[in-house]
Amino acid sequence: MTASQPKRVLYLVVCAAPPAQAISELVELLHEQGCAVCVIATPRATTWIDDSALAEQTGYPVRHDYKRPDDPDVLPPADAIAVVPATFNTINKWVAGISDTFALGLLNEAIGLELPIVVAPYAKPPLAAHPVFERNLRTLSDWGVTVLPNEAIRPQRIELPFNWQPISELF
Repeated sequence: MTASQPKRVLYLVVCAAPPAQAISELVELLHEQGCAVCVIATPRATTWIDDSALAEQTGYPVRHDYKRPDDPDVLPPADAIAVVPATFNTINKWVAGISDTFALGLLNEAIGLELPIVVAPYAKPPLAAHPVFERNLRTLSDWGVTVLPNEAIRPQRIELPFNWQPISELF
């Protein structure tokens, strides 16, 4: 990327699961890939992340709620979206078309806008085994969403950091 090329804007939707606590590591890797990153957190994820530190790191406020119609947009338009970690709850609500949070509203709109979307599901084995979850991951894939294997970002050993490579390689 040259200095004259604009940065690609990536909306990083963060759900409440263990990788959320280290999401700044992924933001750094995405910056190194030349992406401008805007963090969108689910309401529960706001309790798992340091939104002030992420705002400083990204240069944009962390959004977690809808803005009022007359409020200005504080984020540039997205070129792509990554949902990392994508929880059982968020995936199932998203496929059902539920927009009861800002994050879900953006994801539902992104399908209609045909934005590139990458999803890194993160659901513990009993939830991942639920038949609706697997069906919904297939549905997302059918809609053109790039769906990584469940827990692809989980480290191989507990003392290792999360494996952000499957995400950073796509951007």
